[in-house]
Parts: sequence; C-alpha cells; structure tokens
Amino acid sequence: MGKPSKEELAEALAEAGRMREQGEDEHFVAKSLLNHNYRLKMYEELYHAIEHYIRSGQSDVEHGKLMRALDKIRKDEEHPGLERR
Repeated sequence: MGKPSKEELAEALAEAGRMREQGEDEHFVAKSLLNHNYRLKMYEELYHAIEHYIRSGQSDVEHGKLMRALDKIRKDEEHPGLERR
C-alpha cells in the first residue's frame, strides 16, 4: 500500500472533517482517520525526541523533552474518548 501524498492526506482529512460535521460517518471511518492522524503526530514527535536524545549524548534537556512527549501520549491514552479535530 502506498503512502498518500501531502495533498491527498490534506484532502482526505478535510473530507473526514466534513463528514463528521455533517453526521455522515455511519461506520466511523472519518472519526478513525482524524484520530489516527492526531495520534500519528504525537508518535512522530516522540520519535524525533528519541532520535535527538540519542544523538545529543543523552543530555538532561533532551531527556526532559523526551519525557514530555511520552507524558503527552500517556495522557491521551488515559482519556481515549475525547473528541479531537
């Protein structure tokens, strides 16, 4: 399966938002796409924090950034039912 281009993803997210606003998401496809996109951004932030932490010699400042990224994901996991866009 190929990865969508930035333009394709933007179009899909816009359509998912429209579907949710119009109540046209009977099978929760739009909700799932929007949620997965939100969560992907958090995991990408964590990935970049880990990469930087490892390359920087594991400094205290970078460790703090890494821990904040992890805390953000943990908080999201504790409240999975919150609506996001």
